[in-house]
Amino acid sequence: MSSFGQVLKEVGEFGLFQKTLLVVLCIPSIFPAFNVSSQVFTGMSFPHRCNTDWILEKGPNLTEERQKNLTIPVDKDGRFEKCKMFTPVDLDLETIEAYGLNSTTGCIASFEYEVSHGVSTLVTEFDLVCDKSGLIEASQSIFMAGILVGCLVFGAISDRFGRRLVILLLVSLDLLFTMTTAFSPNIYVYIVLKFLCGTSSGVIVMNTSILSRFLPESSRWLMTKGRKEEALKELQRAAKVNKRSAPGDLLDKVTLETTPDRKNLIDIFRISYLRKRTLIMSFNWFAASFLFYGLSLNIGSFGLNIYLTQLIFGFIEIPANLVGLTLIQRFGRRMCQAGFLFFGGVSCLVATAVPKDLPVVVTVIAMTGKFAATAAFSTAYVYTAELYPTDIRNSGMGVNSMCARVAGIISPLVRLLETFHYSIPMVVYGIVPMAAGCLSLLLPETLNLELQDHTQLK
Repeated sequence: MSSFGQVLKEVGEFGLFQKTLLVVLCIPSIFPAFNVSSQVFTGMSFPHRCNTDWILEKGPNLTEERQKNLTIPVDKDGRFEKCKMFTPVDLDLETIEAYGLNSTTGCIASFEYEVSHGVSTLVTEFDLVCDKSGLIEASQSIFMAGILVGCLVFGAISDRFGRRLVILLLVSLDLLFTMTTAFSPNIYVYIVLKFLCGTSSGVIVMNTSILSRFLPESSRWLMTKGRKEEALKELQRAAKVNKRSAPGDLLDKVTLETTPDRKNLIDIFRISYLRKRTLIMSFNWFAASFLFYGLSLNIGSFGLNIYLTQLIFGFIEIPANLVGLTLIQRFGRRMCQAGFLFFGGVSCLVATAVPKDLPVVVTVIAMTGKFAATAAFSTAYVYTAELYPTDIRNSGMGVNSMCARVAGIISPLVRLLETFHYSIPMVVYGIVPMAAGCLSLLLPETLNLELQDHTQLK
């Protein structure tokens, strides 16, 4: 026996022990979605117009339709303007009805929304329409930026002062910021609090650190660090659960190269083959995240009931992950990663060609794109881990994950391009993953290959 991979086969590569760990570590992954997707509902927009109740002082018995005809101009399609009104004048109602009004202005007082009684969202609370409509997308991007900053800042603090203290601190901050957000007096305070929520919401994922107190350290990593006795202990523990045997001299048969120098983030870009893999996979992670959030946060524009669409989009992630992880075992990581990204991009482009009066067709096509984006994400996690040697794997995963966070920041802002044409965001969401899918074909295949333990200087 000459490799660590053969040791794992002897103790059981994916037995009951590993399956139990997988289930336990999946539990914390359920909760971050609530914070990310909540603004799909809290940021819902409704048909609106300027509040023109000033004319009711002239004619308190005017009907709503007559009031709009007298005070709201119409656009070139004959529909009432959403962000303009006739300038209020100090004339009696008879004169206004006889001669009409010509001078227009932006909404002066507030807005009227066509919404059921009691319904309230960020849009209706803070009048986030017209020149303020982009603040919805901005708040989502700033929340994503908060997640990135929180991971960097609190990750470093936890390394310095320990996980327990930082986790308790973040739990308290997350509770405080989330509850305070509900009492925001204006959109700007809300955005600041959402950023703070983002910095602390990483605590939900960091709960995995708490669970890790009951989980084993990687025995492969322990071996690369020369901690042979600890590695043997963890292997014996896994073998016991898997009902396999792990004799005390098991690791004596392993010829695992050890290196005295520690690899760091700089080595990822210094070593040519790692640099190539990092640049391509970083773009892959960016594209998968870009497509995923571009579709997930845009479900209100597909034309169907937003709650039903969210239910479908959430459910589709289950078969997408299962199918993705199954296909990569049969057809390999590289082809599946390229195929998922390319197919997801094509779905977005096809959706732009479908008339807007066919919302069911648009939603089905977008759903296939979400399926592909989810599968690409799950494939990227597996593929990336296999592309890096054990002694630098965490650093490599960190760089790629950071690129995904950057995509999460940019993705909501792309929706602002629909002011020029409604199809532009979906075109952008389509082109980026298609390009990433093509580049992924330049990566090596890792299916059925043993993980590399140490970085090779080549």
